[in-house]
Amino acid sequence: MLTAALALVALPGLAGSRAPGPIEPVPAGAFQQLTILANDVRSTVSIGSLDAAHASEGSVTAEATFVEPVTTDRSGPTSRATGDQPDTGVSSIRKSPRYTLTGFATFYDNGTTAMRLPRGTVVVICGDGGCIERVVNDYGPQKPSRVVDLYRPDFFDVCGCPWFSGTTTVTVYVY
Repeated sequence: MLTAALALVALPGLAGSRAPGPIEPVPAGAFQQLTILANDVRSTVSIGSLDAAHASEGSVTAEATFVEPVTTDRSGPTSRATGDQPDTGVSSIRKSPRYTLTGFATFYDNGTTAMRLPRGTVVVICGDGGCIERVVNDYGPQKPSRVVDLYRPDFFDVCGCPWFSGTTTVTVYVY
């Protein structure tokens, strides 16, 4: 105990009894011209102050003025051109799916299409309200009786049922 007390009295700086001092500014003399001996002949090379060449061309100064460019009347297209697309008829068909699933679909608010298929699989989901094409980007649903979990707006597009419905029967075409 006596040794610790003597150490605190003898070395107050190491024991933390000094108050921190203010940060000292850099003296202005540190930014003066510097002379360096360059070689064995002892010629001197000096580093002088910066001249006007250090500034970029067209730099903004306190005396600079800005002039807005004059707007010109451009005679270009005022609307988007429309293309002549052929009508889709009986000749337009979708390639045949790899396989087809039929079962119940539910919804949830994750913004995803979940099936027990690999992510990235393209599917077309059809119900009483219509068909949508989606890419599987989540794994689910957990119940074996359900084949797909859909994002809420997609579910009601496919379902064609009232807002309080929870499940609907769908046919899923897997491509």
